[in-house]
Amino acid sequence: MAAAKPALPTLSSPDRVVYPDVGITKKQVFDYYAAVAERLLEDSGERLMSVVRCPDGIQGERFFQKHLGPAFGKAVHRVEIAENDGKLAEYAWLDDLAGVLSLAQMNVIEFHPWGSKVKTLEKPDRLIFDLDPDPGIGWPKIKAAARELRDELQALGLTSFPRLSGGKGVHLVVPIAKRYTWDQSRDFCDRFAHAMEARAPQRYVATMSKAKREGRVFIDWLRNGRGATAVSSFSLRARPGAPVAMPVTWDEFASVRAPDRFKLKDAVKRVDAPIWDLSIAKDQKLPKL
Repeated sequence: MAAAKPALPTLSSPDRVVYPDVGITKKQVFDYYAAVAERLLEDSGERLMSVVRCPDGIQGERFFQKHLGPAFGKAVHRVEIAENDGKLAEYAWLDDLAGVLSLAQMNVIEFHPWGSKVKTLEKPDRLIFDLDPDPGIGWPKIKAAARELRDELQALGLTSFPRLSGGKGVHLVVPIAKRYTWDQSRDFCDRFAHAMEARAPQRYVATMSKAKREGRVFIDWLRNGRGATAVSSFSLRARPGAPVAMPVTWDEFASVRAPDRFKLKDAVKRVDAPIWDLSIAKDQKLPKL
């Protein structure tokens, strides 16, 4: 007999205001995640998960948590792994609606998965380039940068997909075959980002130094190491307006006017929209640079 699925959690403090600027309550956040859980899990299910929690709303204290203990509920699965320093630590992962809502009940706003599945933990299946612009750079230039990186990746045989970050920039998500180590995927991303900087140093920078970012787009390739995370598609962001990190097609991207274009109240309209064809992942191999 199959094991019974965990019951859906009971919502507490439904009227607590999470997004004061737009009056969105905890119940509305909970209902949003109930509506989009399937799409969220397409991107972050069966992956080790870090989260951003805001127990008193986005204007209160927030916590970025990598380790989610028993208080998060039985629907949140846990596994002990060796961290990069060799020490053992317990991490969590999700695979169903009950797990997503258990985290929403615990005031989780943002979901940040690893770049590999739990069953193939040491073989990443995606690369992510986070285009993080200097505050003085307008959205049209960020869009142009995303398209330029797309074209350069395509020239190397890699198809990428755009995700509006819900913040300041855009992510380029590149599915890859599960045949590379973390070091190999990270090394490729490092080399690619620095090659873009060398080609157009007036537009790009590949180091975290804020002093070097003025007037440039930081190609953040550091999200591709073991243990690094990036916000999930369909995750809310803990920012004013309740924006959502939203996957879009390149055709849609051309007409998008801001990286926080989609908010909680309209993101649910995209639940049934066909967006990315990730079936290419098994065929995408890392080229030599």
